[in-house]
Amino acid sequence: MKTTDHFKRTIQAYLEQRAAEDKLFAVAYRKEDKNIDDCVTYILNEVQRSGCNGFTDGEVYSMAVHYYDEDDIEVGNPLSCQVMVNHTVELTEEEKAEARKRAVEQYQQAELRKMQERNKKPTAKQETNVQPSLFDLGL
Repeated sequence: MKTTDHFKRTIQAYLEQRAAEDKLFAVAYRKEDKNIDDCVTYILNEVQRSGCNGFTDGEVYSMAVHYYDEDDIEVGNPLSCQVMVNHTVELTEEEKAEARKRAVEQYQQAELRKMQERNKKPTAKQETNVQPSLFDLGL
């Protein structure tokens, strides 16, 4: 399924928070035959069927909850689309550390490439026309 990870993480974070606060939903959320990828597929198919382009957070979250609450629900086929989420995602400390690590590695690789490029540049050989001096002529 090609959807933004940001969208999936946003939905999953909401569902996990709801499951922590609502014991009845927690039971539905832990059903073995349910997963976040199918939940997102269900939401995207519902959005496509509606013909609308924009939804509130509450509308999207209610579709996600509905997917987990219902045992006999048609998920639909995975869709290839882009999903826009209009709020920021807070990264965990692990995600921040991983992002820092990747940034340092990218910086180091860029600097290494710069150094290698400097060393590769051919030095221009200066051809000088040496004119013989009076002493070379043997006069």
